[in-house]
Amino acid sequence: MSTICIRGGRVIDPEHKRDAVGDVWISDGRIVDQPADPKNVETIDAKGCVVMAGAIDIHTHVVGANTAAARLLLPERYADVEKPMNEWTGAPFDVFSTGALYAAMGYTLVVEPAVAPSDAMATHAELECVPYVDRAALTVIGNDDVLLGMLRDRASPATIQDYVAWSLKTSRALGAKAINPGGVAALKENIRKFDLDDVVPEYGVSARQIGNALRRAVTDLGVPHPLHLHTCNLGLPGSADTAIATIESAEGLPLHLAHLQFYGYAKEGDLGMSSGAVKIAEAMAKHKNVSADIGQVMFGPTITISSDVLTQFNSRRRAKPKKWIVRDGDSNGGGVVPLTYRAKSKINAMQWAIGLEMFLLIDDPWRVFLTTDHPNGGPFTAYPDLIALLMDRGVREAAIAALPQDAMKATTISQLTREYTLSEIAVMTRAAPARLLGTKDRGHLGRGAIGDVAIYREQADKAEMFRSAVRVLKDGKTIVRDGEPLAATYGRTLQINPEYDAGITRHVHSAYEKRWGVPPDTFTVPEHLLRDHSPFEVVPCRN
Repeated sequence: MSTICIRGGRVIDPEHKRDAVGDVWISDGRIVDQPADPKNVETIDAKGCVVMAGAIDIHTHVVGANTAAARLLLPERYADVEKPMNEWTGAPFDVFSTGALYAAMGYTLVVEPAVAPSDAMATHAELECVPYVDRAALTVIGNDDVLLGMLRDRASPATIQDYVAWSLKTSRALGAKAINPGGVAALKENIRKFDLDDVVPEYGVSARQIGNALRRAVTDLGVPHPLHLHTCNLGLPGSADTAIATIESAEGLPLHLAHLQFYGYAKEGDLGMSSGAVKIAEAMAKHKNVSADIGQVMFGPTITISSDVLTQFNSRRRAKPKKWIVRDGDSNGGGVVPLTYRAKSKINAMQWAIGLEMFLLIDDPWRVFLTTDHPNGGPFTAYPDLIALLMDRGVREAAIAALPQDAMKATTISQLTREYTLSEIAVMTRAAPARLLGTKDRGHLGRGAIGDVAIYREQADKAEMFRSAVRVLKDGKTIVRDGEPLAATYGRTLQINPEYDAGITRHVHSAYEKRWGVPPDTFTVPEHLLRDHSPFEVVPCRN
């Protein structure tokens, strides 16, 4: 049995209300109390460093059909193979670089949040090639013919629950994701705008009804992660009202809103758009059943990839360079539109400010999560710079001063003085994501936790501090030293295993054979898909 002592660092573990200089002990890959008579101990000197659990990204588009299409759309951004691995190109990184770059920043678990069941097998095969970190995926549901047909035909909540459970289990997902529910189905009937109470003509159901049915099913199944919802009207002036209406529609049930910044837009002001962040923060304070990741915009070239094909189709004319992909498909399909967020653009500057407003105005770090909706708002490699903006008012004020001031005046960003603490950063990037996902042995440094640990040199420059970890341990083994990933290792893929009535399979078989001409087992992800050293691991449901 191997024993490690991380000695003398500032240990920040919000789950156990710990923020003090001390030691962390690891034995056989898990956190333990200090042994009474330790022998053969490997000591890691953490003096002058901050010690946290490995970080968790709950929403990052790293693999799958849309990500692959984005790479294919912009081959010119990979022309210079001599570029350093961490140089952002504006297209998704290859899978190896993805894992290495995350690990260098101290991340040990990443979640791909949008996998259609029909794409699940290929996506998992790609996901398990991401090295260094553990992985998981969320299954997309909400625009598929089976669910919409059930709602049209007034199927019982128990039947819908069984179908959701079947979808999650056969696609080996950690949770359920709904993307513009109803809106994507409506696009197929030549509808270009879809609001919360609009109805999909063929099925006679609204986004609100779809969301309510899915929220109830996920809750009753005991899925730890609430329904992960990308609601209607993404990116439009007035979307703040949609976000608030969606929050209120949850009626006390758990709900997670994806990339909330893209719903932070009011209609007032000379620019035709202003910030709705204050109203949204007030709604979040009132409805404590709701959590959100932000999807912060960071300046520079990027590429938007989304299964919200209605939004992507409407955005195609803003593509830069002038090329784009929108594909139909079962459930949601996908859209790929490249663009650049420019600091000189008043609209882009306002988007940047609105995301920061939300971070600073939502005062509960247990319900707000650090994301850029990679790569939609910017790359995940921008997280250290985003942390600096949140922790250092001076850094933020310097950035504000360089942006169009009429755009800044359409927000409250210049009035906000809050600075995140290291403990709050640890909550938002470690403890809270672990709670949200139901991974009880992650996100903290208490006894029994997996030995996923990130060590950072404490310094005033928070961007530099979090850009390159001094040491990262995965399952008690060092995978990064002085910011450099060591020999590649491969982790686990997390899934839930919900129960369902076997009778649902007859209905699904009939629907799949009618639509696809093949049985649903064609798309079921098998246990043997992954390499022997990269197994699935089940996260238990609450029931």
